[in-house]
Amino acid sequence: MPKILVVDAQPATRDLIRLFLTREGYRVKTAADGHAALTQIKSFKPDLIVLAIMLPDISGYSVCQRIVETSAVPIIMLSEKSSSTEKVLCLELGAADYLAKPFDVQELLARIKLLLRRFDVTSDISNIINYLDLTIDLKSKKVYKKEEPISLTPREYQLLEALARHPSQVLSREELIALAWGYNYTGNSRAVDIYITRLRQKVEDDPRQPRYILTIYGFGYQFGEG
Repeated sequence: MPKILVVDAQPATRDLIRLFLTREGYRVKTAADGHAALTQIKSFKPDLIVLAIMLPDISGYSVCQRIVETSAVPIIMLSEKSSSTEKVLCLELGAADYLAKPFDVQELLARIKLLLRRFDVTSDISNIINYLDLTIDLKSKKVYKKEEPISLTPREYQLLEALARHPSQVLSREELIALAWGYNYTGNSRAVDIYITRLRQKVEDDPRQPRYILTIYGFGYQFGEG
């Protein structure tokens, strides 16, 4: 069963989440602060992390940043606030989902199940995607062009991965948002165009004549030729 790490400074919250997840059959470990969480990640190697923003040592923001730099594990951020600004910040940092406290544990369970399905790399899908001179490592979240690393933001990487996982398939802006950033994304769908432009500047030899990310006018975008 999937392994889940729960990071929260409040013992009652940790115990409640652990109880419900254990009943569902998940393997669960907990951490009360950021440093303990980073240590647990190395030893436990969780498949998903539930991470509170308010921690006694380092903030959940910092923990999230450190995780996404080296790992593809999905993160659900828990916040004491419900502001759209904080929600957007969490998603921009690379978190896969966001939930404000107090929350319904059943809703948290549903989000965990959805993310585990969304981020699952099944045995018949390679962890490496190669197309022309581009290589995408799904496990490490690293991208290479002619074996040289390309620096992408979390948003850019998520969008590229969503496209690359569906080669030669035309995806609308709305479909890309759902695949890359989840249904909780609060921005305008036109933001996809901005990120596509940035991606092309980084991965294409000539952004005006793209070979990797193609525009299918009137429909959306496509990774690679059909």
